[in-house]
Amino acid sequence: MTAPTIGVLGAGVIGSSVAHAAAAAGYTVTLVDSDAAALDTARTTIRRHQRLATLLGGGRSAHALDIRPSTDLAALADAELVVENTTESEEAKRALYPALEDVIAPDTTIAANTSAVPIGRLAERLADPGRVVGVHFMNPVDRIDMVEVVRGKASSDAAMAAVDTLLRRMGKKAVVVEDAPGFVINRVLMPVVNLAAAVVADGVATPSQVDELFKGCLGHTSGPLRTADLIGLDTVVRTLEVLHDHYGTGEFVTHPALRRMVDQGLLGTKSGRGFYSYDGN
Repeated sequence: MTAPTIGVLGAGVIGSSVAHAAAAAGYTVTLVDSDAAALDTARTTIRRHQRLATLLGGGRSAHALDIRPSTDLAALADAELVVENTTESEEAKRALYPALEDVIAPDTTIAANTSAVPIGRLAERLADPGRVVGVHFMNPVDRIDMVEVVRGKASSDAAMAAVDTLLRRMGKKAVVVEDAPGFVINRVLMPVVNLAAAVVADGVATPSQVDELFKGCLGHTSGPLRTADLIGLDTVVRTLEVLHDHYGTGEFVTHPALRRMVDQGLLGTKSGRGFYSYDGN
């Protein structure tokens, strides 16, 4: 029996994590990115995670992952569903979606894995806006079981069912929410990260002290600053900018300390350093 094929568009941190988790669930994955270097990095990262999964499984050999990289958007033509994970830019995503619609089949669902851009805004330039559903995966995708699913005003029952099938096969649970900038998770989380960065910049506490309080007092698994490092501080800043564009309120104005870190290349786990060090220093 032939494995179903899904497309993953965008081979960055979250895109490669989605590709890995989908392939581990038995999908044939077409991973597309215009940057060949990003595809090479994704392959290396996925192989490393796969080796770790095998070790954690007690030495059992994990099944081979069927991931097919390409720099050509047309490679997604046979995908039954496409998960879009491109850079968190509303303008760039809105320009991309009509081109994506041109190459995929008429009944292919687009799962928009966006941090903050409203699903209705992404879908409105399409001939069939009903094919777009927000599917906000959390990183690392293979280890976090919950997914925030966003139903746009135009999202069709068929598209919602396709997303449900994908998530069930991947072993995920979902909470379906209505469409709004930032949805639930990032509309709440991004101001928390912003304020946590301010606390550190003001010398009130270290990153580890902030996170220990959130873990010990509120039951968080990792705390806001370790989470921000995992997301990528560049993504945090872009998400805050999208939210500020839509809401215009002060809690979404990026703290200067966060912006300085991004300017210095301190992006979190992806760069080796952020609020914490991941490079052995």
